[in-house]
Amino acid sequence: MNWQEFFAMGGYAFYVWVSYVITFIVMLFIVISPIIQRKQFLRQQALRLKRQEKT
Repeated sequence: MNWQEFFAMGGYAFYVWVSYVITFIVMLFIVISPIIQRKQFLRQQALRLKRQEKT
């Protein structure tokens, strides 16, 4: 088996590599999304706290 055969995957390379890319993108989204949401939540809470301190 050589590298060209490995990457061709018996004629199913397009489907295999597309599924790998889609899976990678979804997993990346699953990891990054909560981090972004947490930052937004903390920023909103800090603003809310500042507004409450002013009154």
